[in-house]
Amino acid sequence: MKQQQGISEHETGFLGDSQILNSMPTAVSVFDMNGVIQRYNEQAVQLWGRRPSLGDLNERFSGGYKLYQPDGTWLPHDQSPIAECLKDGLPKLDLEFILERPDHTRLYIRVDIAPVVDGAGKQVGAINCFYDITHRKETEEELTQRIREEKLRELAASLEKLVEKKTSDLMMRTEELKKSEERYHKMVEEVEDYAILMLDREGTIINWNKGAEKIKGYKEEEIVGKNFQEFYLPEDRRKGLPLQLLRLAKDAGKALHEGWRKRKDGSVFWGSIVLTAIHDNEGHIIGFTKVTRDLTERKLAEDQLKDYLRKLEFQNKELEQFVYAASHDLKEPLRKINLYINYIADQPGNQLDSKSKDYINRSLKAAERMKTLIEDLLIYSRSTVNADNFEQVDLNTIVEEIIHSHNEEFGEEKGEIIAEKLPVVPGVPFQLKQLFFNLINNAVKYKHPDRNVVIKISCKLVNGIDIKAPNLENNRQYYKISVVDNGIGFEQAYAVRVFEIFQRLNNSTNTKGSGIGLSIVKKIVQNYKGAIVATGEPDKGACFTIYLPKN
Repeated sequence: MKQQQGISEHETGFLGDSQILNSMPTAVSVFDMNGVIQRYNEQAVQLWGRRPSLGDLNERFSGGYKLYQPDGTWLPHDQSPIAECLKDGLPKLDLEFILERPDHTRLYIRVDIAPVVDGAGKQVGAINCFYDITHRKETEEELTQRIREEKLRELAASLEKLVEKKTSDLMMRTEELKKSEERYHKMVEEVEDYAILMLDREGTIINWNKGAEKIKGYKEEEIVGKNFQEFYLPEDRRKGLPLQLLRLAKDAGKALHEGWRKRKDGSVFWGSIVLTAIHDNEGHIIGFTKVTRDLTERKLAEDQLKDYLRKLEFQNKELEQFVYAASHDLKEPLRKINLYINYIADQPGNQLDSKSKDYINRSLKAAERMKTLIEDLLIYSRSTVNADNFEQVDLNTIVEEIIHSHNEEFGEEKGEIIAEKLPVVPGVPFQLKQLFFNLINNAVKYKHPDRNVVIKISCKLVNGIDIKAPNLENNRQYYKISVVDNGIGFEQAYAVRVFEIFQRLNNSTNTKGSGIGLSIVKKIVQNYKGAIVATGEPDKGACFTIYLPKN
C-alpha cells in the first residue's frame, strides 16, 4: 500500500541529480524521516528567499520559512504537512498555505507531499513540491473585489432608489397626516354637540372647542389654564369627585360618569363624560381628553318616565285592590240572588207558569255566569308577579292535579291529556296553576263536536336568539312549552285577538266561560318575562306555545 502511495528510493535517487532537480519547473525539497532537508532545487531557494543548510536539525520540517493557514493562523513546524506525512505515511495533496519568507514577504502556495519508500516498502522520508499561486490568488481576490464592488454599487444604487421611494412615500404620508391632523383639529373645533377638551396631568384645561363653549358657556380665553373642577357642583367638589375620576382614568385608562354639571351662568345641565388618559411612546401619562355630552333632555324625560311609572304602579295597585274588593263584595248579593230565586223555584205551593219558570232558570244560569266572571276577575287581579314570592315549582305536579280534576269530565274514552316531562321553574304556584288550568280548560271548552278531546303538552329548552317572539332576550335560555289540542281551532288572523279580555271567537250558547281565561294566561306569561304565541287552523285544532325563562 505504501509503495503505491509513496515514491521509491530509486526515484528519489533520480531526483537527487541536481541538474534534473533544478530543471523541474516547481520548487522541490526532500526530507528524511527526522524531517531534515536532504535535497532541494534552485526553484525552492527562490521561493523560500534563502538557501537552507542541508542536514541541519534546526530547520526540521521547513526551509527556514513560516507557514500560515489561509485564515491567517500560524502553523507550527511540528504540525506542518511534512510532519504529518512522516507520521502517518499518507500523501497530502492540493493543500493551500501562506508562506512567510525571512524578509517577512508572503506568498500564496499550493503544496503536494508524498512519502518516500525503499524497496521493501518502508517509508524513509518525504518529498515536498511547492507551487507559487500568488498571482492566481491576487487575480482571484482582485476579481472578487471587483465583483464585490460591482455588487456594492448595484446595492447602493438599489438602496438609493429605495431610499428615494421611501422618502417620497414618507413625505406623502407626512403630508397626508398633516392634512388629516388639520381635518381632525378642524372637526374637533367645529363639533358643537360635544364638549371636547384636553387636560394636562393635573386636570388643567389646555384646549377648548366650540361644543365646549356652547355646552358650558365659557369662551376659550376665559377657561384655558383653569382646572376642570370648575364645572362641578360644590357638593361634588367637597366629595372629591373630579379628582376621583382623574385617578380612575390614570389607573384604568378611562373613566365614565353622568351627573349634574355647572355652566358659567350658574345653571346646571346633566352631563355624560368620558375621561381618557393619553400616553407617550414610553407609556407615561402626559394628559387626558375629556368628552362631555349634554343629556339634560334625556335625563328630564327619564325622570318624568320614572315618576309616571311610579304613579302607574300605584294606580295599578289601587285598581287591583279595587277589583279584588269589588269582586269580593259582589259575591254576597249574588249569593243572595241565587238563594232567593232557588227558594221561589223550589216552593211547591208557588204556581208558576212555564214562562215564569223559564225566566227563573235563565236567571239562575245568568247568576252562575256572573259568579264565574267574578271569580275570573279575582284571578286576573291576582296575576301580577312579585319576585319575592317566587319558589321552585314543579310543573309536572301542577299538570297532574289539573288532569286529575278533569278525569270525571273525560270519563270513558271521552278525552285524554298526554304530557311529556316538564321542568321545575321559579314562580308562584297559584299563578302557574292558573296558567295551565286555563290553557287546558280552553281546549276542553272548544272541543270538536265530532271527536274526543286530545291535548298534548311538550317541552324543550331553546336559546332566545332562535325564538321568533317579541320581548325575549337573545342571551337567555327559555323553556318552550307547547299545548296542542284537536278542537275547533280558529283563523290565524285572530291569533292576537284570542288573548284580549272578554273576547270569545265562538259565541255558542253551549260554550261555557267568561272570555278571561287566555287573558289571564297572557298576563302571567308576560309578568314572568316570557312570551306566548297562538297558532290555529279551523276544524283542525289550536296550539299555544309558551316561552318561560329558564332562570
